[in-house]
Amino acid sequence: MEKKIREVLEEKVNPVLAEHYGGAVLSKYEDHIVWVKLTGSCCSCPSAQMTIEDVVKRIVMEECDDVRDVKLDTAVSDDILDMARKILNKEL
Repeated sequence: MEKKIREVLEEKVNPVLAEHYGGAVLSKYEDHIVWVKLTGSCCSCPSAQMTIEDVVKRIVMEECDDVRDVKLDTAVSDDILDMARKILNKEL
């Protein structure tokens, strides 16, 4: 199922989001719920939640019968957290 979701994001969702200089990537698929991180301009947009509901969720659920919901993953990546720690510890 994850392969199918990635294909749908790449082929159907990302062309729509690319019009706004953004994209979407799968964070995880668990218990029939898709977690998506927005990229590019979409990741910091105030309308990110609406984009998930109006665009990403609609397309993914039309294409993937097994999916029950699509949610926005707003977690901060480990890379960013590591970089912040290094800056705070004056290691950079």
